[in-house]
Amino acid sequence: MPLTHNINQTCKGQHTAKNSKAIRAIFENQIRDKENRIILQKIARQAMLDKGFIPDFPAEVIAEINNLRNPLEDSGQIPDLRHLLWCSIDNDDSRDLDQLSVAVPSDNGNIKILVAIADVDSYVKKGSAIDRHAQHNTTTVYTSAEIFSMLPEILSTDLTSLNYNTDRLAIIFEMLVAEDGSVNKSDIYRGLVRNYAKLAYNSTSKWLDKTEEAPENIKQVKGLEENIRQQYVASLRLKKLRDSKGALKFERIQSRPIFNGDKLEMIKVEKTNSSKEMIENFMVSVNGISARYLNSKNFPSVRRVVRKPKRWNRIVEIALAQGYTLVEEPNSKELDNFLIWAKAKNPSQFADLSLSIIKLLGPGEYVVEIPGGESMGHFALGVKDYSHSTAPNRRYPDVLTQRLLKACIADKDIPYQAEELMDIAQHCTEMENLSKKVERQVEKSTYIILLEERIGEVFEAIVTGASNKATWLRLMNPPVEGRLINPSKGIDVGDILKVRLVDTDLELSHIDFEEIN
Repeated sequence: MPLTHNINQTCKGQHTAKNSKAIRAIFENQIRDKENRIILQKIARQAMLDKGFIPDFPAEVIAEINNLRNPLEDSGQIPDLRHLLWCSIDNDDSRDLDQLSVAVPSDNGNIKILVAIADVDSYVKKGSAIDRHAQHNTTTVYTSAEIFSMLPEILSTDLTSLNYNTDRLAIIFEMLVAEDGSVNKSDIYRGLVRNYAKLAYNSTSKWLDKTEEAPENIKQVKGLEENIRQQYVASLRLKKLRDSKGALKFERIQSRPIFNGDKLEMIKVEKTNSSKEMIENFMVSVNGISARYLNSKNFPSVRRVVRKPKRWNRIVEIALAQGYTLVEEPNSKELDNFLIWAKAKNPSQFADLSLSIIKLLGPGEYVVEIPGGESMGHFALGVKDYSHSTAPNRRYPDVLTQRLLKACIADKDIPYQAEELMDIAQHCTEMENLSKKVERQVEKSTYIILLEERIGEVFEAIVTGASNKATWLRLMNPPVEGRLINPSKGIDVGDILKVRLVDTDLELSHIDFEEIN
């Protein structure tokens, strides 16, 4: 089926985008030329506007960038930690590097881990034009065609990024990891750091798993191989303790588009690996340390919470259908035991089961915790105290936490009123949810380009959402999300169906399926 499928049909439906005729004309010309990236960029930008984001930086932000002052000029009293073997491990193409890590010799079987988080606040001052823009969008939005950064790239990928072979200010999180995974001692302070190796998840994981030699940029730094091995041991300790407390172990399917110039060639599915898990273990620990630190100083904190699931009864039904009996009341440890059992029983279907459970748990949210108040905790991670503090280049709640931490360290007044923090936290939750909608919309459009010639084909799918308004599903392969039209009565999240692709709409990012009885 030609790529122009449904462009004309779009006019007959309910079209919400402005200037639809002009947009349609552009789409028709570009689809003929197969300029897929440009098409997706236009869809992404319109989606950003429709959801209330500001995709471009205002003139006042640009003007402010040109007058930024180097904070290193005032770093005389900050501890110099550049002698330590700091390294970054991130996605192969990451440019906004938020964290570094290093292991430091200790005794009694302990491993001291230091994590450095980019000091974004040193450039982005509260109330500045850059800060106001970041506070409005609250997050970097990642789409297949374009990344809409929360901060200007001169900051997020340069001045506030912990780039290779550069001196940077950072917030240091220190933890002493015991053999049983407990953190016997922790501290937070400022520091001056240098990144000695920019490493990638995939190549580092192959080395950690002993399937390949160490990457050259590890070999080139004396002592770095042993240092990263020590970091890995510490992370496994942290993970083992978290697992014992009910941290849920999901398998998530992540995909990214592969372009040849502006033409979309394929969708590549990526899975987690050893080095990703290592960094994740450190980040979870850091986020817990920051929350507890603020509480100990009688400061409010912005917590990331996932409440006990309201649809626990449906999770119980899904487990029972697989032959496993869960307890009647929400319990993260019991749920984790089921997930471990289910993965061992049917590993090929575990990612789909994971998706069902994730949907039923519900989204996370940002709340403000006042010292002495009750902590709601993070059900999926099995932890009581949890903030977001490890990605200030791309998440505004992390900037808030950083400012609170720096005020604590400097023994200064709380930089925000409680009511102000609550308003910002609620806004961050709302904008994060909207950002996910933008990302899903563009992801659907990306898949439409590859699926338009497959109208009428039959696929296996799992139901990911069911309400009176609509029923949503995701194909097993490729992992495409779409709408089920005229669903049978009683269909619910987690059900496995045979479906036929019946319609696509590139402009509106609609993918429609019908059930095959």
